[in-house]
Amino acid sequence: MAKFEIFKDKEGKFRFRLKSGNGQTIIASQGYTRKNSCLNGISSVKQNSQDYTNYERLRSKDGNPYFNLIAKNKLVIATSQMYSSSKAMEQGISSVKMNAITAEIIEIKIKLIVS
Repeated sequence: MAKFEIFKDKEGKFRFRLKSGNGQTIIASQGYTRKNSCLNGISSVKQNSQDYTNYERLRSKDGNPYFNLIAKNKLVIATSQMYSSSKAMEQGISSVKMNAITAEIIEIKIKLIVS
């Protein structure tokens, strides 16, 4: 079962990531100062993920394909991982479309290791 994980990063900002049923991270968000804003980001993913025109297909400096899910106002909601091919990226987009609507939302605690 797919899930949205909400967590705090090392700067204390709230972030979310959408994970597929096999545990693979599909997309990840920016940092939010408030948890409620992070939850609004997840709602935006659910609302915008079903329209293929909301996916901005890009290439990294190294040429690897990835995508941003964008809202109607053209702001980035979440960003994918880097993919090895355009075909793999398109499968990632299909995975967001398939999983975002029904994904449960859970909050996790991340243990930061300080050396």
